[in-house]
Amino acid sequence: MDLPVLVLNGPNLNMLGTREPDVYGTETLADIRAKTEGRAAERGLDVDFRQSNAEHELIEWIQAAKGSSAGIILNAGAFTHTSLAIADAIAAVGLPVVEVHLSNIFRREHFRHHSHMSRLAEGVICGFGSEGYVLAIDAMAHVLSRRGKRKERRGARTAAARPARATRGGAKDTKKKRS
Repeated sequence: MDLPVLVLNGPNLNMLGTREPDVYGTETLADIRAKTEGRAAERGLDVDFRQSNAEHELIEWIQAAKGSSAGIILNAGAFTHTSLAIADAIAAVGLPVVEVHLSNIFRREHFRHHSHMSRLAEGVICGFGSEGYVLAIDAMAHVLSRRGKRKERRGARTAAARPARATRGGAKDTKKKRS
């Protein structure tokens, strides 16, 4: 069974639908979850969709993702601009990350223009509202497919690089001889 994609949502995203609808739209986080899970199913992915207002909980989920998730889609909310700790957790687990934001952070207040997560992400999607999560699923599917193909090619190259040698019975042996 393939590992799920962890979709993490940071502070105040639980208030979607009523919080600044002119900025974030009228869809709730439950609406976004349904849309995200639907696209993931179309792409053959499972998702584990979570939200927390607590920085330490997001960090614990990121750390636990190593070995239990294929990748992370992250909307860290305001922690995007402030949390070195979340960025450190992302760096530590080594999973592919797609950063997503409902609003275009570059059209907003100057302090929102910087993300501590972006340098660690495969890519950043912002400004497309809830559709950004659908795009993030597509991006993650692409990243995971590309990584899988790289591993397959690497395995094939490794096997092809091993010289064949004859054994006592005349059959070919592909194990490398120790020096």
